[in-house]
Formats: sequence, C-alpha cells, structure tokens
Amino acid sequence: MVGRLGGDANVAKVTMPQLGESVAEGTIGKWLKQPGDTVAKYEPLVEVITDKVNAEVPSPFAGVLREILAEEGATVPNNAEIAIIETADEAGAEAPPAVALEKDPSVAEPESEGARVELRSQQLGEGAAGAGPVAPAQGPAGSDERGPAEMAAAAPSTAGGTNGRSGSVPAAATTVPTATGNPDARMTPAVRRLLREHGLSAVQIAGTGHGGRITREDVTAVVEAQGTGSPLPAAPQPAPDPSARAQTLAPATATTTTPAASTASAAPSGPAAPVFADGATEQLVPWTQMRRGVAAAMIRSTTTVPHAYTTVEADVTSLVALRESVKRSYQEREGIGLSFVPFVVKATVEALRAHPLMNAHWTEGGLLVKRPINVGIAIALDDGLIVPVVQDADQLSISGLNRAIQEIAARARSNHLQLADLQGGTITVNNTGWFGSVSSQSIVNTPQISIINMEAIVKRPVVRETPDGDVIAIRSMMNIGAAFDHRATDGAQIGRFVADIRAWLESVGPDTPVY
Repeated sequence: MVGRLGGDANVAKVTMPQLGESVAEGTIGKWLKQPGDTVAKYEPLVEVITDKVNAEVPSPFAGVLREILAEEGATVPNNAEIAIIETADEAGAEAPPAVALEKDPSVAEPESEGARVELRSQQLGEGAAGAGPVAPAQGPAGSDERGPAEMAAAAPSTAGGTNGRSGSVPAAATTVPTATGNPDARMTPAVRRLLREHGLSAVQIAGTGHGGRITREDVTAVVEAQGTGSPLPAAPQPAPDPSARAQTLAPATATTTTPAASTASAAPSGPAAPVFADGATEQLVPWTQMRRGVAAAMIRSTTTVPHAYTTVEADVTSLVALRESVKRSYQEREGIGLSFVPFVVKATVEALRAHPLMNAHWTEGGLLVKRPINVGIAIALDDGLIVPVVQDADQLSISGLNRAIQEIAARARSNHLQLADLQGGTITVNNTGWFGSVSSQSIVNTPQISIINMEAIVKRPVVRETPDGDVIAIRSMMNIGAAFDHRATDGAQIGRFVADIRAWLESVGPDTPVY
C-alpha cells in the first residue's frame, strides 16, 4: 500500500490496499488523521469500506500526513493513491501489519458458543457467491434439542464481560441521560476498544460517521458529557417490532423438530425498521456495501452456474443419542457446547475421501481438484452472509471440528476476521436447519462445485424392517441436501456422494470417537 515518491526520500504515497482476493476497490469511510497531523507507525490512518468487510488501515510508518488524495465517500480502485505522507525516516519501505477486518454496516455481531477469540475470518468465499438460506454465526453451532432454560444456562460469557451483539460492556452507572443508538452500529475495532475502556455500549452512542457508524469523536463526546452532566445527543429510534409483544406472550410449546442452534443467542434480527417522516408513505433504504456484494455474488453464481439439486433422508437417531450422552461431559471438559454441525462436516469430509473429484473448483480449463479439504461454514448476518473456512478439516476430529467452527463464528462476531480465514474453501456446509427448515435449495459458492445443506432434525414415525416384519418407530430424521454445478458433475456422482454422507451419519453409534 506504500510507494516512494521520486526525488524526495522522505515522502511516500499511500495506496488503496486490496482487502480480499475478489475485492477490486474500496470506499473511504473516514480519515482518522487530517493533513498536518502526526502519524505514528501502525496507528490507524483511514477506514476503508468494501462490499464484504470494513477495515481500519494502519499507517506503515511514522510521519506527517501531507495530503489526502481521496475524500471520504470516494470509491477508488486497488493501488490508487489515496494520501501522501512526509516520513520521518525510511520506514515507508517496511510492509504494514495485517489489516484487522470488520463486518459491514448494520450487521449485528452473530453469537457463538465458546470464549471470545481474536481470530481470522473469510468473506463470502472465494467466488463471493455464498450460500442461499444460511445459518447465522450461532447457526453453525448446529441444530440443538435443549430447552430455553438449558440454552440460556449455556450462554457464553465473553472476554471483559462483553454483552454479545454489540461486543461492548454494560454501561457504567451514571445519572447522565443516555442516547438511544443502534446496538449494531458499525465501528472500527479501535472504537470498540475505546467503548470498552470507558464502560460504554453502542446503544448509548448516536453515530455521526458515514452510514451512521460510531467514530472516536462520538465516543469522546459521550465521555465528556458524562463528566460534565450534559445531555447526550439522541439517535433516531427504529420502529417497534409489532411481533415482539406476541413473541413475548406466546407460551412455550413442545415440538418434534430441533431447529435451534446450539447457542443460547437468538437469530440475527435483521436491519432496523425504517423511521418514516411525517406524511411519508415510503422510504428508500440504501443498500449497504455488504448487501451489494452479496447481490453481485448471487447474480454471478446463478447466471453462470447451472444449478441442480438432490436430497436424501438420514436416520440420525443414534447420532442424537450419542450427542445427548456426551454433551454435558463435553461442556465440562472443553468449555463449549457440542453441536450437530461438526458431525455433518465430518461426514462430508469422509465422503470426500471416497469422492475426491467433489473436492474441486470449476475452471474453464478443467476441473481443479484440490488436495486439502477446506470446508466453508455458511454464517448469516443481519444484512448479509459470510463463509469462513475450516482449513484442513480432514485432519480434525469431531471435537476439533466443533471447536474450529465455533472459533470462526466467534471471529465473525468479534470482528477479528482476516483474509486467510476466507480463502481456500473447497466445499461449503450450510446449516439451514437452525430455523426449522426441512427442505431448502442453496446457491453454489462458486468456484466450488457443491454445497451441502443440513436441515432440521425431526422426530417422525418411520417404517423399519425387523426379522419379525415391518414396524413403525419414532426416529430422529434429518434431510441432507446438495446443490451442485451441473457443468462439473452429474446427478449420479453427486447422488453417490450424498449417499455416503448419509451412510456415515447413520453409522454413528455409542462407540464413535468424538476426540
């Protein structure tokens, strides 16, 4: 992102970095320094917004910001000059550290079991196509059979006492009136740290930055107001959700499905409802960068990939029994819950061993078969989706897969995603069962050639053959579906592949090793 200007050894140009394999441009969200400001090495210099992530780009060297070449709101291509810095030394030749990535605007931080971790993440997959209906970040934890009380008891506590969705700690006690901001407001990791340092939450801050993002100045203003007792600036209130009261009053009822994720958190709530002006009958809600990116990826996949689909039914009664028998001891030993997703990922990995041509990418020159088995996990956000990748999934046990999946979900939640987590995916697993779906058709995450759906586990009467004849038994059933690129493979091949996934799931028993 840095180049030296000829004729002046102490002047360097800053260029737009490439924030992803398929990212060709970035939008200047906010300059964190102004001309004449001193910039320390690795100090945040500018916030850049792309169609997949937001990044706080650090200065790679110390100096003085001489000139800003790209104003806030401007969209510029990769490697275009955006600023000139007068350097104090030759540090400009040194590469900057890895850029910390932040999720797109209005995207609530998905919940996930396990401790909050500062890890890496992947955007929409290599082809940016993403899955169709996808599980939220808590969804990748998989379908669950726990009741509300048990799920609530298993809710994770995050580092520093953070309160989940906003990643911030509860506000400190104060008599100063607080603003009602957006709890899912966009902000950089540095601003999140500032919130935590002062015991504030996003709901107390009325964001004044680009697209309603919370800036350092917004936080500073609130801190100063708390010190002086001044009222805080108010933020617009979203329209109330008319279903909220009905959901609160609705009695809990038993169900034969197990669609819930294995975390205690709710599903992404979606973007806030618009606030209509007096007399207005409509309002244009601008697309976010992430939403535009998802739209472009979906169009690219559906217009270039001839999709075909298949579904099989798996009897997972023994799998459910195994998980039920070990989940409490597993929680005590590992500190995280055990979901159904790692079992499906394990089944997929084992099936790929027998069908290596499914572990591949489509190219115009031929089928690019991959040796590593890197499984993407589809995660839904409030205003988009993301597919981080479990690298070398074939080298992991069920427990190892479970931890890896929960860690990448936590990375997405805590805005510690990095490019390496989004690269190299060879197949995607999509937990559409978290919201009770029993049949869905996802979109292939091109250039991958298939995506596997795991649907809700449903208890149903099933006819079973016995030595004494057919009997009807209540069994736990789950549909396993696949969408595939018909250019790269055919129904017979994908059918055998999915049948092997089913066979592995049905073979799980009390002796199946979890570790």
